[in-house]
Formats: sequence, structure tokens, C-alpha cells
Amino acid sequence: MGNKSLIVDADVHNGMKSLNELLPFLPRVWHEQWLEMGIGAARVYYSAVGGAMKDAVPENGGGQGSDPEFMLKHLLEQYHIDYAILNSGIEISLYPDPDYANVVASAWNDWMSELWLKASPKFRGSILINNTDPIAAAKEIDRMASNPNMVQVVMTSASRMLLGQRFFHPIYEAAERNGLPVAVHPGGEGRGISPSPTNSGYPTRYFEWHNILPTGYMAHVNSLVCEGVFEKFPQLKFVAIEGGISWLPHLMWRMDKNFKALRSTVPWLKRRPSEYIREHIYLTSQPIEEPDDPKELLQIFQMIGADKRVMFSTDYPHWDFDNPMMALPPMPREMKRRVMGETAQELYRLPALAAEVEEVHES
Repeated sequence: MGNKSLIVDADVHNGMKSLNELLPFLPRVWHEQWLEMGIGAARVYYSAVGGAMKDAVPENGGGQGSDPEFMLKHLLEQYHIDYAILNSGIEISLYPDPDYANVVASAWNDWMSELWLKASPKFRGSILINNTDPIAAAKEIDRMASNPNMVQVVMTSASRMLLGQRFFHPIYEAAERNGLPVAVHPGGEGRGISPSPTNSGYPTRYFEWHNILPTGYMAHVNSLVCEGVFEKFPQLKFVAIEGGISWLPHLMWRMDKNFKALRSTVPWLKRRPSEYIREHIYLTSQPIEEPDDPKELLQIFQMIGADKRVMFSTDYPHWDFDNPMMALPPMPREMKRRVMGETAQELYRLPALAAEVEEVHES
């Protein structure tokens, strides 16, 4: 692959300099509510380190991640990143009024297309949906899928229902119909209309809340497999963004063990649960676990087939940003190439770089 390995950042957060940026894309009747409420999911926990990197403030003002040109320079150029997958607005599904959430998601997608995806071919967008209204969400997927720079569907992992349940199936049907993966992102657990972050209630502090976010991902992946989503939608790919990695072997082993005795309760499953996970579930690397011995994390990578399942991400501009030159443990060169860019390139159908094309011609 030439002298430079491809780097795809699978989780970058872009935002607005002010709420006024959305107004040209939003029907006039909703302007006042948008300017008053915005996304509408109030924060629950105080973070002593804040929410974003202090040095990510654009030179010409605005919040972190709000300026395309600054992001190109501060993130992509500085760290030699070839593509950034943009995820934002995700907590709109936690607003109580589904009509408001639907129209904001639609306007957000138009804003993303016009102000960000036209700014650079290095940016790729995620179609924002309100997952509390799956029929409307499916229509929005169909509307936006014609934009080749929109490469996946994104929604919040904070949900009143487990994501494998039939209520959500119109979303997966539309995503599969349009050849798009579906991604979930955390951050809204315990906010808006979502239930408490754990089945035993609310953690006391941000530190506790942040530690247990992967438990929601375990529940959703378990639900997707056991409800037969991947039998019903065999081409569907599901991306668990920012949910950690090391929980996956435990879940796979436990599901396979219980499947031996309980498979009669899920007769639609034709394979072991772990086989569906290996074929359909993708993970992003940030925030990656950091054991005292990096070899232990590499063992986890090998257990789950990370060369086909894990995609690098920085989580820019959040406080726990991962530097692509330092974040991952030592690993075989081929696995690292896959994790850093090739797997994401295949999943999101990203164009080859000039160096790659040149090498193919030479060979």
C-alpha cells in the first residue's frame, strides 16, 4: 500500500458555531423552538475535565469542532488522517416530541451536507435519525442515501427499548436497502427521555457513569443477535462507536454457551451467536482499554478478530482524544493496517488514495 498506510478516523464530532447555522435548513415554524431548546437533552453529570480539548477551539472563534477548515488543519493534517467519519446531533432522539426530533434530524443532515461534506472530500457524513420514530427515520435514510458522501446511519445508544426489537426494524430495512451500516454512539444515557444508565439506577458521578457505558452496548448487541436482526437483514452491518472492546469476548462466550441449552427459544438463529457478531458487528477503538501489560489487549484483539472488526477512532475533539501515533498497542503490521484504515475503507466504501492506485498500477 505505498509508503503511507491509510488512516480513517471512524468517530469525529463536528458542531455548529451557533444554533443560527441550522436555521436556513429548518422550516420557519420550528425556529423559535430550536433557538430555545437546541438538541434538548440536558446534561446530567459534571465532568472535571470538561467535554472537549482546550486547544481545539478554532482560531476564528466558535466551539470545539465547529469549523471545517480548522478541523482539517488541527486534526487531519496534523495527524495524517485521510478520512474523518463525522457523527453529531445524536441525542436528538432523546427529545420528547418526535415531530421536532424528526425535523431537526432532517435539517441537521442538510446542514452536514452543505457546510461540511462540501468543505473537503476527506469528510464523510453519518445520516442522523430520530430512532423513536422508525418509519420517519427510514424515510430520512432513503432521502439522504443518494448523497455518496453519507456513509452510514447514526443514532444514540441511549434507548427506552433494546435495539434488536421489532420496533426498530424499519430502520434496519432502510439501511440494508441503501447499503449503509447503522452506528450507535453513547453519551445520552440517563438524559432526556432515556431511562437510567444502569438497571439499578443512576451512578453518582461522571466517573462512574463513564466507566459503565459498555454495559449498554452489551445489551444492544445481545438483543440484535437474539432477536434475529441479522437473519432478517443479512447484509446489515452494525457499528458500536465509543463503547470499548474488551467486553466482546465475554459476551460471545456467554452467548455461545447458553445457546447450547436454549437454542429452542430462538429457532430463527441458524448459527452460533458469536458467528453473527463476527460477521456483522464492528467496534471503534476510542476509548481503548489500557491494561498494564499491552500484550493483554492484543490478546483481546486476536480473540475477536480485530483485523476485521475494529476501526481506529480519535473521538476528536473530546477530552479523551486518542493520538493515532500512540493509541494502539503493538500489533502485527497487517492487523494494524486493517485497524487504522483498511477495514473502515471497505465498510464505508471510501475511494482509494492516489498512493494506493499508483501501487496497483505498478503491480
